[in-house]
Amino acid sequence: MLRNTLRGAAYAAAATLVLTLSGQAAFAAASDYRFDLVSARPAGPGKTDVTLRLVYLPDAKPVPDAIIFQPLVVMAGMESMPGNATAHPGPEAGTYVLHAATSMAGPWTLRLSAKVQGETETVRSAVAFEAGQ
Repeated sequence: MLRNTLRGAAYAAAATLVLTLSGQAAFAAASDYRFDLVSARPAGPGKTDVTLRLVYLPDAKPVPDAIIFQPLVVMAGMESMPGNATAHPGPEAGTYVLHAATSMAGPWTLRLSAKVQGETETVRSAVAFEAGQ
């Protein structure tokens, strides 16, 4: 009888520990992440390579291995004519290079979404940059 009581208490303690530890590390909000502009460089006629860093704000560390999707570029004042962009891993952990179709020099905004491993919410962002030709 005492053995069963001790075993039950041990199971309960282990379950409580697992729930406590998993609760501390899980489910940051999408607002806990931010894309920072690292650089925007001409990559040929009508093209710009935009390098971004995804940062987890509570500890200011870069976030590697995020899945970037739905990237679009929009020139200021021409929101009805978005350009395409493709995302690729950057040279450093937590950086991402987006090859953007920028038809002319000037101010542009890169709109994108990201899924961070282990998070349920989608990170959505808009990053302003200057395209040169």
